[in-house]
Amino acid sequence: MRLNITHTTEYAYDRPVVYALQRLRLTPTNGPTQTVLDWELTVDGAKVETGYTDQYGNRVELVSVEGPEHTIKIVARGEVETLDAAGVFGPHQGFCPLWLFLRDTPRTHAGRLVRGIARSLPADNDLTRMHAMMNVIHQEVAYMPGTTDIATTAEEALEAKCGVCQDHAHIFISAARSLGIPARYVSGYLLMEDVAEQVATHAWAEAYLPGLGWVGFDAANNICPDERYIRIASGLCYRDAAPISGMRIGPAAENLHVAVRVQPSASQQQSQS
Repeated sequence: MRLNITHTTEYAYDRPVVYALQRLRLTPTNGPTQTVLDWELTVDGAKVETGYTDQYGNRVELVSVEGPEHTIKIVARGEVETLDAAGVFGPHQGFCPLWLFLRDTPRTHAGRLVRGIARSLPADNDLTRMHAMMNVIHQEVAYMPGTTDIATTAEEALEAKCGVCQDHAHIFISAARSLGIPARYVSGYLLMEDVAEQVATHAWAEAYLPGLGWVGFDAANNICPDERYIRIASGLCYRDAAPISGMRIGPAAENLHVAVRVQPSASQQQSQS
């Protein structure tokens, strides 16, 4: 499937920014389940300092802001061809050893509730357990935007029984690691049925299973990623794969607006008609 994406992020400040430094993880890379046909990242109101590939294999642009600027506009757009591999991403690659993906982060530390989910799973093979865990999390945690934030932990979201895709991913990762299964967080885009305009990117989890490699599980939607998914970045938790992250110095108040549009490309639509 060929998908077109336009992801716009706008920052407006009530006064000039003294200094800000941001990491942009907004560029997809080629992989087993996707081929980037065209991609462009434009930044207005900030200076692109450098670009690099981080330890997780994510493409990162580092941008800085200082001086009289009151607005920053970042637009990522392009076309990606995707493949349905039933959630299987494949063998582990990159600089980070697999054991690193067993490491806790503040957002993924397994508490009593997370460990309870892990203990409740059927004692079959790991693939069966991961599917069962995805289903349990989907049933236990309702999708309710605005009820959590980027600092919410897996245990807190599970206790509240509500959250967003980030929380579903963190709970899955936390429970998988408590079972000794390496797991990682993935950020990206999702083509939603009859919903082209979105207000945020999407997130899901991957678990490493012998014989299959990395396998994706989207507990928010209770499915394994298919051709509707585009991956952008991955890491131990949200912190490592956030589309934009960084720091700001000074008293300027910030107003943020995000718009994401994901739709089939014109050629894809013509082939389906």
